[in-house]
Amino acid sequence: MRFFPVSGPGASARGVYSKHGGIMAISELLLSELDAEMKKTRTALERVPADKKDFAPHLKSMPLGKLAPHVAQLAGFGLTILTTPEFDFSTGSIAPVPFESGAQLVKVLDEGAAKVRAALQATPDQAWTENWKLSFQGKTIFEGQRFLAYREMFLNHLVHHRAQLGVYLRLTDKPVPATYGPSADDKMGF
Repeated sequence: MRFFPVSGPGASARGVYSKHGGIMAISELLLSELDAEMKKTRTALERVPADKKDFAPHLKSMPLGKLAPHVAQLAGFGLTILTTPEFDFSTGSIAPVPFESGAQLVKVLDEGAAKVRAALQATPDQAWTENWKLSFQGKTIFEGQRFLAYREMFLNHLVHHRAQLGVYLRLTDKPVPATYGPSADDKMGF
């Protein structure tokens, strides 16, 4: 089964063709998106103020010292999705990353991003339709195709928390980076 768009430049009723004439692998289609999201995330993490670890915009909100490391560490979760059939938080070995500085968080992100990128390149098309499960103490949190797990539990999850991080940056008077268009601090030449 192939998940290819059937309209647009380079597309046909049979799939999207690469520069080399063959049908592009799903992973190849996803690499540029991964790279773009990692670049945007890196920029946000670079701006995290190390002296505001305890800041939280609301009593129910994570403190910045927990949110920023979570964002940095999420690339590693993408690796888990691509290389395992399931993950149970109660038996897994994901240790929280301490928050030392923005530079340290960028290093964690970059290391995780390199690993998930390599795993993404190595993921064959048929693996995307395999079942993947996320649970806690045996209770299912997510179960579905690996493609949905990668998109929802990893990439969309990363974007969600990066957006939260943007709010924290704004409320701590740090510049909010442009993501999908200009921000008040990064006009992108507009």
